[in-house]
Amino acid sequence: MASKGTPAVSAAKAAGVEFRLLEYEYDPSADAIGLHAAESLGLNPAMVYKTLVAQLDTKTLVCTVIPVAARLDLKALAHAAGAKKADLADPVAAERSSGYTVGGISPLGQRKPLRTFIDSSAESLSEMVVNGGRRGLQIALKPADLARALKAVVCPIVTK
Repeated sequence: MASKGTPAVSAAKAAGVEFRLLEYEYDPSADAIGLHAAESLGLNPAMVYKTLVAQLDTKTLVCTVIPVAARLDLKALAHAAGAKKADLADPVAAERSSGYTVGGISPLGQRKPLRTFIDSSAESLSEMVVNGGRRGLQIALKPADLARALKAVVCPIVTK
């Protein structure tokens, strides 16, 4: 197995949260990276979350954590963040800010910690899975632990 010493793993340890690491064979040709991760790990996609970096109309970047099968509701995100508008951030800007490569962006251990918004669907789960900071590595942990570690806002931010 490859080294698991990512900034995300270090951040989870530093936050004192219980977590499990899950590894799978990353497929760069997969249409939906998060759904591929869920399938590869034999997990219900409802418990696997993707990390998307968005940019507010104020040019501020924010981090979002939403179910892999869901679509980010940009209007709901803008409202939650107190902005007029939000768009997905340019992938290069997301990589530069987070310190991670697209497909391996974790909400944990980002180079520049961003305000984070976790979709409220996570509240119904006993465990959720997020990216571990590199392609092919996931971290399973309690949603409340993730929210606390990130000082995240938990609110509805996906389209219905």
